[in-house]
Amino acid sequence: MSRTLRRGTPLGPQINSLEVKRRAKELGADLCGIASAATLNAFPPDPRWPQTPERISRYVKSVIVIVQRIPVGAFRCKGNVPVQYLDMLVLRRMDRIALRLAQELERLGHPSFTLAAQETDWNLKRASYGQLSTRHLGVEAGLGTLGLEVNILTPEFGPRLYLTGILTELELEADQRMEEQVCIGESCSRCLHSCPPDAVRQWGLDKAGCATEAQEFGYMTITNFFSKFVDMDKAQRAAAIRSRDLFGFWQGLLRVVGSFGDCPRCLAVCPVGNDYHAHLADIQKVIPEKTPEKVAKAAAFKRARKEGEALPGLSEWNIRWVGEKGYQGIVARQLQEFKKRQNQ
Repeated sequence: MSRTLRRGTPLGPQINSLEVKRRAKELGADLCGIASAATLNAFPPDPRWPQTPERISRYVKSVIVIVQRIPVGAFRCKGNVPVQYLDMLVLRRMDRIALRLAQELERLGHPSFTLAAQETDWNLKRASYGQLSTRHLGVEAGLGTLGLEVNILTPEFGPRLYLTGILTELELEADQRMEEQVCIGESCSRCLHSCPPDAVRQWGLDKAGCATEAQEFGYMTITNFFSKFVDMDKAQRAAAIRSRDLFGFWQGLLRVVGSFGDCPRCLAVCPVGNDYHAHLADIQKVIPEKTPEKVAKAAAFKRARKEGEALPGLSEWNIRWVGEKGYQGIVARQLQEFKKRQNQ
């Protein structure tokens, strides 16, 4: 285990939420919050396929949610590969931090464990749908709210981060969920404008469309390739074995690149976060993917919300994760504070 995970003072017998957060940050977490398992059980993201702690263990009382930011330099690059490779490194480091924290809690008599930050449970609905939704864990732990493209946005790092949860039988004081909407929403729509496959819905996402860019060599691409491969003749198979696709699958298995990871566009252009103000605002101001059709779509979204139309992403059930009080200027206030510190 690296030296960075040995620094600081391990948890002692007098454990509370503040102590847990202190230790998580000492171990390397960029943010940490606490969610109540009872609240997560009562408000699953989709009640038809409930992602709840009680489905995993009936003894869990709290979920400790940690955040690891993605280094912002990756979003200054021309292609997807740097950010996809960093995704893998960030996830590995986050797993180590979560494991160490769970081990310290167990040594003090509180059974605890962590799940994979990115997984799919095929007993639930298809696509990337794990035992728990880390985005919703983050919202319930008071770390941010969901954006127009349903990534979680934190005030500190916008959507440029990963999260994981540590499930523990220790009852900890939960953090207050944010009711103010962190995402600017339809008035911004920069994520919509930048999305290459135009997959951003109004507080929703076309996951299959998104995957064409985010997971060029993902699971569905592999299965489609081999379903065609079995019907090829000898010459076609020989060509397929030497194809870019097959090399992409191998590289994806080796380094995640292209098989799992983000298309960085919506993450790079999101104006939420001090990391955006410091390192991205200058180069991401202009969005090359913006088209008149996308502008019209965003305008229709804005009009629909203003007129109170029914929006799937803003129902009475799921508006809690977007922010019931709507956008009240958090990004503008943050930018003003950032510029003030710069001047000082």
